[in-house]
Amino acid sequence: MRVLVVGASGLLGGNVTSVALGRGKTVTAVYHSEDPGFDCPSHQIDITASTAVDDLVTEVDPDAIINCAAMTDVDGCESDPEQAHAVNADGAEHVARAADSVDAALIHTSTDYVFDGEETAPYSENAEPDPSQVYGESKLTGERRVREVHSDPLIARLSFVYGRSLPDGSISGFPAWVLEKARKGDSIPLFTDQRVSPSYAKATAKTLLDLLEADQEGTFNVASRSCVTPSEFGELIVEEAGFADATLTESSMSDVDRDAERPQYTCLDTTAVEEALGRPQSTLEEDLADLL
Repeated sequence: MRVLVVGASGLLGGNVTSVALGRGKTVTAVYHSEDPGFDCPSHQIDITASTAVDDLVTEVDPDAIINCAAMTDVDGCESDPEQAHAVNADGAEHVARAADSVDAALIHTSTDYVFDGEETAPYSENAEPDPSQVYGESKLTGERRVREVHSDPLIARLSFVYGRSLPDGSISGFPAWVLEKARKGDSIPLFTDQRVSPSYAKATAKTLLDLLEADQEGTFNVASRSCVTPSEFGELIVEEAGFADATLTESSMSDVDRDAERPQYTCLDTTAVEEALGRPQSTLEEDLADLL
């Protein structure tokens, strides 16, 4: 199977590329600014340029495209909504349209931030989106554009992505921040009033490839089975990493002044993906044990 991974230099895209190569796929990596350095062909393109996307997809003629490219800086999206929509909506549409033109399967990655966070039970795929910031709005627009131009896409909604950046293996995301503070002996302020279902990049990549190989389509939540606060997440990190003396303090989302509003509750119901694949999603504890 020929797989084109868009956004291969990012945390998720790097893991998807690694897993796909490990499964014997013929992989082509696409990146925006820095070649990730995998042992496979790679191409630098800007997905906001439709012609560049069309030309590359026509040249590679993949059986499947996995689009992990996105502008994920939530505050950056708020301050530059034009660029956010260019990447997360227009770019998503360009990739989806090109995939459809060569009859390639498509996996498009989205986010839990399409929800407003007002619920108190995990969001299912059928929950009504209502984003509260530009990032979520641009990603939701991207989802809708993808469905309009591709005949049978698979849209995967992720949450609080973390893991090891590949191929260099450095830890990225929330655990990197917690571990850096723990090593320095700094106090680690952690929110107690936010709840998420963290998506471990390695496990997420495996699930995305499993869904592709199972010829699935539609919308799926792809996250751990755990619904935790950042405080609980941080406690598990320092415990697993052996920082018994780490100083954890309780904090609130309102303690931090940020440009964009964050939803307080975006835990995701993973029933659908578990039924589609016939297996449970991993827990946060299992994922952290693998990470560390």
